[in-house]
Amino acid sequence: MGHLASDIRNIALVGHSGAGKTTLAEALLYKAGVTKRLGNVNDGTSILDVDDESRERKHTLESSAMFIEHDNLLLNIVDTPGQPDFSGPSFEALAGVETAAIVVSGVNGLGVNTRRMARAAAEFGLARFIIISKLDADGADQETVYNAVKETFGNACHAINLPAGNGSRVVNIYKETQGECDFGSVAEHHKELIEAIVETDDMLMGKYMETGEVSIPELNKALARACAEGKFIPIVFTGAIRGTGVDDLLDAFEQFAPSPVIGKQRQLRIGEGESSKLIDIKPDPKGEFIAQVFRVTTDPKSHIKYAIARVFSGTLHNDAQIYIGDERKGHRVGHVFKLLGSQHHEVPDAEAGDLVAFAKIEAHLGQMLFSHSAEGAIDRPRKPKPMYSLAIEPKSRGDIEKIGAALQRFADEDPCFEYHRDPDTHELLMSGLGEQHLAVIRSKMQRYFKIDVEVHPPKIPYRETISGSVKYVEYTHKKQSGGAGQFAKVAIDMEPTPRGEGYVFEDKIFGGVIDQAFRPSVDKGVREQMKRGVIAGCPVVDVKVSLVDGKTHPVDSKDIAFQIAGRQAFKQAFMQCKPILLEPVVNIEVTAPAEKVGEITRDIAGKRGQVQGQEILPGGQALVMATVPLAEVSTYASQLKSVTGGQGSFVMELSHYDIVPPNVQQQVTSKYKSHDTDDE
Repeated sequence: MGHLASDIRNIALVGHSGAGKTTLAEALLYKAGVTKRLGNVNDGTSILDVDDESRERKHTLESSAMFIEHDNLLLNIVDTPGQPDFSGPSFEALAGVETAAIVVSGVNGLGVNTRRMARAAAEFGLARFIIISKLDADGADQETVYNAVKETFGNACHAINLPAGNGSRVVNIYKETQGECDFGSVAEHHKELIEAIVETDDMLMGKYMETGEVSIPELNKALARACAEGKFIPIVFTGAIRGTGVDDLLDAFEQFAPSPVIGKQRQLRIGEGESSKLIDIKPDPKGEFIAQVFRVTTDPKSHIKYAIARVFSGTLHNDAQIYIGDERKGHRVGHVFKLLGSQHHEVPDAEAGDLVAFAKIEAHLGQMLFSHSAEGAIDRPRKPKPMYSLAIEPKSRGDIEKIGAALQRFADEDPCFEYHRDPDTHELLMSGLGEQHLAVIRSKMQRYFKIDVEVHPPKIPYRETISGSVKYVEYTHKKQSGGAGQFAKVAIDMEPTPRGEGYVFEDKIFGGVIDQAFRPSVDKGVREQMKRGVIAGCPVVDVKVSLVDGKTHPVDSKDIAFQIAGRQAFKQAFMQCKPILLEPVVNIEVTAPAEKVGEITRDIAGKRGQVQGQEILPGGQALVMATVPLAEVSTYASQLKSVTGGQGSFVMELSHYDIVPPNVQQQVTSKYKSHDTDDE
């Protein structure tokens, strides 16, 4: 093994589901002589779909690494999922590469994940290739897809080859100057391509204008630089099943995909916010060892955990120690691997520019690996936030302990899966990118951990507050059961505080009607009742309670008595202050085909939402921005999929809390049953 960083190409295959990414990756392996037969997703022979879930569902659900040594170069390729519900690993893969190869189905055209991943790659500063696949498939309409690609992704897109013979073969218009293709004259397309390349380089443009000629080495150099800078996006047509155009793609990757030397350069960020410092990282094998984890996976057979990392600088030998961030204790590496699907190829070193795997180290996604304890991180692409949540409970009480370990493993391996216990509703929640995403998590939980769970939509985290005020509400707590009794009398005033200001307790007792030692007990009882809620079992916010009067018994008064009196006085006062419910309102951004905007805006209005604005996006897409109560969009993922035929996506984040309409408040409060444990 052992390659200079200039001889390495790191590429992520991204795009929408069904575009043929995994089949194309298998074709590249076969064409390069790495495998002896072409793996197939449908019959389960793909070496890249290593997990049982992917094989059974016949869709890639996790990213998979592979490598090809060809013409003295090393191509590291990461095959990624295409379904929007499983796009987390796709975004994470961009952190480890210089080139995003966006695969577009020649049959189905652009999908929502095509645009999303292309946009993410551009924002992150990666070179982009566009591969129009399925040249050999029934129903392929390559010219329509080609025109849609150019319209969507702009004038930087230019074909390297084009279909010919009604899609039975391809013509490399970069090399060939004569003949016919399915889109017209090869000579015309060749001229257009050469002119597009020279336009990216002023000196080359001048020479071309003077002489009308440019040498192939000059063109190669200019094209490679233009790809690295995002000024040129090559389009390559392929038919992976028959191997059509796969040689052209392999050549294009080798010649024009940027190496770690000329591709996107990373920086180490020390500190956070405006005070952070950025330090350039050079892909120097003799520099300090710096790597970043972009994939964590567990081998389904051996159950060994692997951290796949991109090495940005330095060289780490397999007998050296590795440090995870600024941890003081190092980890003995023992082995360095190159992954090829489920196969593990041991190599002596982890070198600058390469993608490698380390076994049995507890590193998480995005964490930095150093040769000594150090601070700093490398920025990663922005990922979609998990917005689809379910409350989860194990069917067996004996699985309560095991469920935490299972959820933690999935969170370690999936950048868009999260879990937590809601402090307000006390439910254990898991969150992902959609219904399918969490269905697969449940399946894995049963497969790998033998845990069966029940799920249901999570409770909406309402808040309770008041809209009125009241004076002098008193409550007396007495308890006498033979022996020491309990006695406490309190009187309180209550009023609302400004929204967001929270709870205020004021002691207005003058003199000694309540002993000083018992006044904090009233406050404690009030706070306890605020956690429990009054009308719907939800936390109470934004109230002011003033302790104005009361009475103490010389023998029977004690802390617990004043806590209970405080709770009961609070409940009585709260009910006299026109109690209201507050609900979370979210900002939502919906991306969908432009022709669906009318349906989407009407649907949002029907959900008590307000449309804030719209934007027209390239490729016939539109962005709708709105605010909607969270309760109305808790199942929006499946609804949007239905409305847009799977072509829509959305993101949302909490905006604020607002008053619940009376009819909705009545529905919520009617379901609440108070469980008052106070012994009055």
